[in-house]
Amino acid sequence: MQINKDNLAKYNVGLTLEEATKVEKEILKREPTVTELVAFGIEGSEHSSYKSSRKYLKLLPTQAPNVILGPCEDSGIIRIAPDWGIVISHESHNHPSQIVPYEGAATGIGGIVRDVICMGAKVIATADGLRFGDINSNHTKWIHERVVAGISGYGNPIGVANIGGDLYYNDSFNDNCLVNVVSMGVVRESEVIHSYAPKDAEGYNFILLGKPTDNSGFGGASFASFELDESKKEQNKGAVQEPNAFLKRHLFESTYDLFKILKEKNLLDKVGFKDLGAGGILCASVELADAAGYGGEVDIDKIHVGMENLDPSVILCSETQERFMWVADDTTTDLILKHYNEKWDLPKVSHGARASAIGKVKKGNYQVKYQGKIILDARAEDITRGLHCDREVKEIKKDFKEPEIRINDFNKILLEILAHENVACRKPVYEKYDKQVQGITIIESGQADAGVMAPLIDQGLNVGMAFSLDGNPRHGRISPFWQGANAVIESMRNVAAVGAIPWALTDCLNYGNPEKPEQMRQFVEGVKGVAEAAKNVHLKEFPDAPTPIISGNVSFYNQSKNQSIDPSANVACLGKIDDYHNAITFDLKEKNSALYLVGARKDELGASVFYNLFNELGAHVPQPDFKEVEKEIFALTDSIEQKLILSAHDISDGGLVVALSEMSFGGRAEKEMGLEVDLDKVPKSDLSIQQKLFSETGGFVFEVSNQNEERVKNIFKFRGLEIYRIGQTRKDNKFIIKDKNNKIIDLSVKKMAESWFNGLREKSR
Repeated sequence: MQINKDNLAKYNVGLTLEEATKVEKEILKREPTVTELVAFGIEGSEHSSYKSSRKYLKLLPTQAPNVILGPCEDSGIIRIAPDWGIVISHESHNHPSQIVPYEGAATGIGGIVRDVICMGAKVIATADGLRFGDINSNHTKWIHERVVAGISGYGNPIGVANIGGDLYYNDSFNDNCLVNVVSMGVVRESEVIHSYAPKDAEGYNFILLGKPTDNSGFGGASFASFELDESKKEQNKGAVQEPNAFLKRHLFESTYDLFKILKEKNLLDKVGFKDLGAGGILCASVELADAAGYGGEVDIDKIHVGMENLDPSVILCSETQERFMWVADDTTTDLILKHYNEKWDLPKVSHGARASAIGKVKKGNYQVKYQGKIILDARAEDITRGLHCDREVKEIKKDFKEPEIRINDFNKILLEILAHENVACRKPVYEKYDKQVQGITIIESGQADAGVMAPLIDQGLNVGMAFSLDGNPRHGRISPFWQGANAVIESMRNVAAVGAIPWALTDCLNYGNPEKPEQMRQFVEGVKGVAEAAKNVHLKEFPDAPTPIISGNVSFYNQSKNQSIDPSANVACLGKIDDYHNAITFDLKEKNSALYLVGARKDELGASVFYNLFNELGAHVPQPDFKEVEKEIFALTDSIEQKLILSAHDISDGGLVVALSEMSFGGRAEKEMGLEVDLDKVPKSDLSIQQKLFSETGGFVFEVSNQNEERVKNIFKFRGLEIYRIGQTRKDNKFIIKDKNNKIIDLSVKKMAESWFNGLREKSR
């Protein structure tokens, strides 16, 4: 095909003119076919190849003694017990969810669970991090409703529990919502299957499994690497896949059965297994081959399709859902084909679905044939890694200042904050999700700072897995570095608050257009923030090791013609708790018990909910001392492990007073216990009342029985920390905050709970 802008646009090729010319002049050294240009456009997109981000991702710590597999395949794996690993993957489905919210969100879940099962794991959990626009906008409400419906409409039928997530609204997401999804699974370390062709795999077969290929999702990977254009909304709908959760359930059960057979026949290390996501058959086959140092051959005519007269490039690169690819030798191929097509009767379960051998792994180039002609012929490594670029990075100075706000009625302000869309009860979201489907969920969404599961209870092991997903986007508007760092720290604090030690991290890095130097710099600063936090909060069991980042994703081009999103590193922390029975929630437990604070308050109201009430932003975002954070987490988890803490809550959105409020009504507006706190006991003494109440400096509030106070103090002292007894629970349901014997806040817990419980539900109608 002749290289010019018109032809690139005509064939929907995701390459710049300069990149297409490089493919022609430097890589192929001949005129490319349309299929070749489409292939390079998809594999060379930011979404697939990380062509401008991968050099910065090397800053992230990915190795530690507990890592079984770092971020080099479909999912990472972290050891949680001898011979047992938790598989975790983290992805974005942002652009599709903005264009077609239900299908975009549903296929986000569909893709992420495929990433986990491909490692040989049983999928046990999902989670979602959602970012929507102005909550007063009807369009935002529609996207919110359809995204949540898509997640539940897909996640519930496949029988996988939703263990948690987080949710923010602000106007930077008006035209670009974020749907970040996480999935987790459990696998024996000795039974991991890899997403690359085995050693000595020459002549092995590519086996396409699942739904017949159609044109849905064609160009999805390259679509995710362009700014959204409202005028092309209808055209872009074709880049969104169509989900089929019930077929996925059948594919899961049949594949779990195949895992058992492969194990019995000692074939687990003789196969490769990969999700068909971005780039479809092309990306799955070329990446399986290239990762093992091979090329390959794919025959388009052998691919089972669901539509007539499809262009070969569409068949090759379509992102049709509910598909996988196996790599196996001839004997194992026969076993796999019979397993799916005959034993599990796939063609009768879903029209056109089946398993088909469509090509082979071979030495030399990666080739694609159609009707006897070669339509793609290139080195596999050139397709997967041939395009890269160094983006210009430029800082744009912004002058943020602290606003002057005077408050006369703190009761009124607290009720408004509790009803704020970024604080209020998330039940309107999580009530749609199945949270107990596999019977291993110990703490559900809304009951604590992190969800908790007992992933190996069927093996007689009490080890628990805690999970939290975090990242305040308003921090990114002020400082992308501290936004990334705080996302890490907040996720760690959340798992610690239930008693789990931070054990591994994943990240989904959401930014604007990398071709714009100031937005590329936001990404670079965000990565540095994530890296510094992870490197400087170490593993409790391995004091010299950083908390490893074992999986992740980069999502660029979250920008429309009108605006870019706030820089948003969304970070998930997986925590480990030796005995899940020791996990705690944040609802207050006893009358007349002591309330303690760890983490002195600071003037860090920048991007706070308090400022947001007055449409202000501020300058001072939280800047955690990583060493202090580490000590706080270790001391708190030591105390919980010794069963000395009744309840605990981290301090984040809304500040100290919101943490205390949520503890008083139990996180679900179903419990009421009063408390009384004296701000004079809250350090530092030079802070104003509103700074002590609403500053979002991190820390913890925890409840201790009177007889255990000295033991808890000694544990924190051993870690070099001072804790502050700021108050106690009451016998009634009054919520009282004093300052030098003056009542600043005096409310009934019932009234506060009503404000918090109904806030989001009323605003999202």
